[in-house]
Amino acid sequence: MRFIVKTIVVALALWLTTFIVAGVSVVPYEDTQLATILTYLLVAAIFGVVNAIIGGFIRVVAFPIYVITLGLISFIVNGLLLLLVDWISGLIGFGLEVDGFWWGVLGALVLGLISWLIGLIVRPSKD
Repeated sequence: MRFIVKTIVVALALWLTTFIVAGVSVVPYEDTQLATILTYLLVAAIFGVVNAIIGGFIRVVAFPIYVITLGLISFIVNGLLLLLVDWISGLIGFGLEVDGFWWGVLGALVLGLISWLIGLIVRPSKD
């Protein structure tokens, strides 16, 4: 249940991020409203899986770099993870599109802030 709630929160945050950051966009597989919503949910699910598996591994392996840079390297790592989601969704032919590395870093920063704010409101239970 928590995964579903978090996926919806990230999908909503991604939708808002595409309005704020010019270099981040989502291309649905059809031009219908349902297809657009499903595309955002699919991209959010892909981002959740990539962030949990690959992001978690990177955070463990690169822990000394996180300490040395006082956590600032996390902006770069999150931007690269967003670019990885762009690449994975590009393989299926629709989904997230990021115009470059720095747009990815800015998009990841905005996405993280917005999903944190929405998460404060929603607060999924620890079931």
